[in-house]
Amino acid sequence: MNVETMTREQLLALVPSLLAKLEEASKPRALTCKVSEKGAISVYGLGRFPVTLYRTQWERLFLARQQIADFVRDNATLLTTKD
Repeated sequence: MNVETMTREQLLALVPSLLAKLEEASKPRALTCKVSEKGAISVYGLGRFPVTLYRTQWERLFLARQQIADFVRDNATLLTTKD
């Protein structure tokens, strides 16, 4: 059915399903991990593109967890959020 030829009632009937799709699309996605072709770890679900680091980079990042958490806390008023 072509939207241009739909009646007002038909268009209004579409609203609930469109709102449900919009709500579903705005939910945070589950995080998933994959090993890349080059042997790195790619984490999907944080944004449009995966975050890909090698094992040693992830290990360094994990060791710096408290430093990063402190930085986020200290700069919370300057940082924006995205779901």
